Amino acid sequence: MAEINARVDEKNFQQQPCPMTSFIGLLSGKWAIPIIYRLIVLNTPVRFGDLLRAATPITQKELTRQLRLFEQRGLVTRTVYAEIPPRVEYHITDLGLTLQSALDPLAAWMREYGDQLKR
Repeated sequence: MAEINARVDEKNFQQQPCPMTSFIGLLSGKWAIPIIYRLIVLNTPVRFGDLLRAATPITQKELTRQLRLFEQRGLVTRTVYAEIPPRVEYHITDLGLTLQSALDPLAAWMREYGDQLKR
């Protein structure tokens, strides 16, 4: 009986879309993970210019595009202050903070094994 249940579970698993595909779609792009991870680690409002400098050599256009996607998905909030020059700050949301448990092990792995990767 357990063997039959195992085959049924395996068949159901094979028919389900891979959750990693959605995860990669959420954090796709060369700069997505470094940007979101910086916001998570800092967990404080960060000015656009500070993010731009931290992610060098990212372009202003690419950073804007990535932050807008994060905002649309509810991972980041954007606050615009009516000042001259305009000040814009980004802050990780509670939902965005939940990604920390997924990204911390990746960062730890890179710290430990990154120097062993063939370049």
